[in-house]
Amino acid sequence: MKLQFDASQAYQLEAIQRVIEVLEGQPLAQSDFEQSVATVSFQTEGASIVLTERGIANQLCISDAQILQNVQAIQFKNGLAVSAHLEASVSDDGQTTHCPLNFTIEMETGTGKTYTFLRTVYELNKTHGFKKFVIVVPSVAIREGILKNLELTHAHFQAHYSNPPVNFVLYDSAKLNALRNFATSNAIQILVINIDSFAKDNNVINTLRETGVKPIEYLQTSRPIVIVDEPQNMESDLRKAAIGNLNPLFTLRYSATHRHFYNLLYSLNPVQAYDLGLVKQIEVDGIVAEANFNTPFVELLGIQVGKKSLKAKVAVYANEKSGVKRKELVISPEDDLLWLSGGRDVYKEGYILTSIHRDPDCVRFSNGTTIYLKQAASGTNDEVAKFQIERTIKRHFEKELRYWQLGSEESRNSHKRIKVLSLFFIDKVANYRTYDSDGTPQNGKFAIWFEEIFERLAKEHQSKLNALLFTDAPKETYFLAGKVHESDIPTVHAGYFDVKKVHNGYFASDKNRLKDTNGTTKADTDTYALIMKDKERLLSTDEPLRFIFSHSALREGWDNPNVFQICTLNESRSELKKRQEIGRGLRLCVDGTGARVFDKKINVLTVIANETYEEFSESLQKEIQEETSVEFLGRIKNARDKAQVQLTKHLTPENCPLFFEIWDKIKFRTRYRVAYDTELLIEKAVAELRDLSKVPSTKRPMLEAKRATMNYGKEGIEKTLTDIERKRTDAIKYPVPDVYAYIQGRLDITRQTIFQILKRSDRVAELVVNPQLFLDNVVGAIQKALNALMIDGIKYERLNEPNNYEMKLFENEEIETYLSNLFAVTAHHKTLYNFIAIDSEVEHHFARECEADTSVKFFFKLPKAFKIPTPVGNYTPDWAVIFENDHRIYFVVETKSVLNADMLRGIEQMKIQCGKAHFIVAQPNGVFYKVATQLKELV
Repeated sequence: MKLQFDASQAYQLEAIQRVIEVLEGQPLAQSDFEQSVATVSFQTEGASIVLTERGIANQLCISDAQILQNVQAIQFKNGLAVSAHLEASVSDDGQTTHCPLNFTIEMETGTGKTYTFLRTVYELNKTHGFKKFVIVVPSVAIREGILKNLELTHAHFQAHYSNPPVNFVLYDSAKLNALRNFATSNAIQILVINIDSFAKDNNVINTLRETGVKPIEYLQTSRPIVIVDEPQNMESDLRKAAIGNLNPLFTLRYSATHRHFYNLLYSLNPVQAYDLGLVKQIEVDGIVAEANFNTPFVELLGIQVGKKSLKAKVAVYANEKSGVKRKELVISPEDDLLWLSGGRDVYKEGYILTSIHRDPDCVRFSNGTTIYLKQAASGTNDEVAKFQIERTIKRHFEKELRYWQLGSEESRNSHKRIKVLSLFFIDKVANYRTYDSDGTPQNGKFAIWFEEIFERLAKEHQSKLNALLFTDAPKETYFLAGKVHESDIPTVHAGYFDVKKVHNGYFASDKNRLKDTNGTTKADTDTYALIMKDKERLLSTDEPLRFIFSHSALREGWDNPNVFQICTLNESRSELKKRQEIGRGLRLCVDGTGARVFDKKINVLTVIANETYEEFSESLQKEIQEETSVEFLGRIKNARDKAQVQLTKHLTPENCPLFFEIWDKIKFRTRYRVAYDTELLIEKAVAELRDLSKVPSTKRPMLEAKRATMNYGKEGIEKTLTDIERKRTDAIKYPVPDVYAYIQGRLDITRQTIFQILKRSDRVAELVVNPQLFLDNVVGAIQKALNALMIDGIKYERLNEPNNYEMKLFENEEIETYLSNLFAVTAHHKTLYNFIAIDSEVEHHFARECEADTSVKFFFKLPKAFKIPTPVGNYTPDWAVIFENDHRIYFVVETKSVLNADMLRGIEQMKIQCGKAHFIVAQPNGVFYKVATQLKELV
């Protein structure tokens, strides 16, 4: 199978044409364009060696002023920012100029950027006769991808451009004669070179040879057109100077994520590419686990470097008064997480910090656990990874079956089948492949889980596929009309479902063993070459391999259009940029003939992530905004839409007598007393625990997968939830903490009371299923019963005058906030501020009514620091209102959208009860506490 290329893609032709238009006025070079390389004198060891050779060089015949005029015309015509002058690549100090002529082309990943700049080479030769081109790359992976594309597109370009002589070569410091040929040949010359091969003075290419010539001079005298692929990775002064040292005629910069847009000629950003259907649509399958407090959790957040020591910032689950909570700590060697977590038993087995390391950043504990930066050790890591693998295989099978069903009668021939590939990136090779003492390869845990899950799911999938192939069912059973040809049947050979044949790994190797890597070693070069060599073979349905495991450091090497699933099985949440994560699967797929498929129903990339789809999409949107020219309208609130809340009066009795009239009646503080019967507490707590509608049966921790499609809109990435799946984690025997100590640490009750509640609840057996959840449920049930008993008998008493609330509470309410959270006051004589901060539409409506109603003489929101103590937390009512018809009435009002107590949350109900009890003390002063949805309910 050979990939087919479409020479008529309008957006690619437009990008090429913009480059050609920059050179408007440049004549077509004829044979007399050939020129002698200038005589160059080289001095070495005291002797003068003169070298004269005939070479072919590019030549620019138009002025910089003409080029600037051309650039500005292109930018103005296409709505791009117009360059005031030709922007050069300069050093960070602004003193040294590199590459005086730079032109930028922005093209989203997956839209054929490499095809575009390779075709630009041919077009520049056709229109202007240029023959010398150097493609500079930042990495081995990108280099291997370009070499493969040069090979794949060669016949296509030869046919399209009438077979011009062309030679493309990879720079090799052991084959320097290729540079001499580059300078002297009359054919199109394309040299691919890694930036690290010529950026330093001691590189072979920059070293004076015995001939008296530095090899780089063959490039310099040729005045090559330099194409920089992914220039954002070559922005250091050293690398910019190295590119400038090639003496380029001009430089073309191609990327989806430019750091600098020097003389931007063309922009195809992610939103445009998506709207035009040039890349796959994206859906994210986010998989997360419920917090499992039964196992030790440690996340390394950072390493703090001091003058004489290192410290580690970590997150753990710690005992707090309100239950187990995530807590961040700074720890040093010898610190014990058992005590730092508040005595949580899950940390008692060897969680004493023994060492802190840099490069790589990691910490080690006394039990041997090693945790790397941004990595978390958690009992659910493996469960999440298993679920990711399962969801990847399920989605793969769904697409495989669907794509075989889609299409017309003619396209159901086996050679037209769309091969589905799924790609797993892992950060530790040992998780996929291990070795015994004899060096015999063994499956790692990921491979073991994959094979178990695949065999289970493949039975169902194969039966569906066989039914599709052999069925005589009516046409309506297919997604589209038509029936599968019998010629399809042989394509489902046994190997296609042989679990040993469907998955394999691409990793760097050393002495015949796979190893972890950073993506830049010689072993990686071999792996990239293998990936590229296998590119077309993997697209064939005759090849059973369709689940591929690779090291995440080799991510850039993957460039296969039929990757439909990408699953990153890192031991922590992926820190990789989301655009990089999806970039390997954005290209539109091809069918079995190598022809591009444009059907949007087919071109859907699923990312199986170990985070929620909301978190993934937010990170992706943020990256798009930061790295491209895209500006989403709804991404942030406009800072200009803020306003300052300010007092409009001096708070004195003379300036605002109505305010002081009500304030003097409500400014007192109180304290409360409660009493309850222990036996009644036991009965209520037991009843609460026995009611499964209130305290459900204790279950194992849950895994949840939510799949959502991502669509680019004007206001940002729009998410549509399409699928939810939940499953329980495997049954595990968890350690049980000290039950009495845990409950008494949160509630002031006796051990005997706890014993009676647990005994009578008949639910103690649930303790071993999920100990922490069970204990938190018990604490919650007892607390609820205790709160109800205390509030039923609560009594408030007024404190002495020195304890009254102070006037400065109102000054502290002068804040700046968004206009959308404010009510603009028009009746300034009836309240204190120019704006009123509101929390809901009900409050906004109430404020509007108070302004409009002539019976309301004065009103204001109570300050947040006006707090009434209650057993369930402090409480601040909403409003103070002076109402007058026949006589004056004073109200403290709580506004709610509903008045029915049964429809309010339990804590809200309890706080309202406490508010009533508090203001009973104020009733002799004529103050009434009310709960209302609108003003008319006060009287």
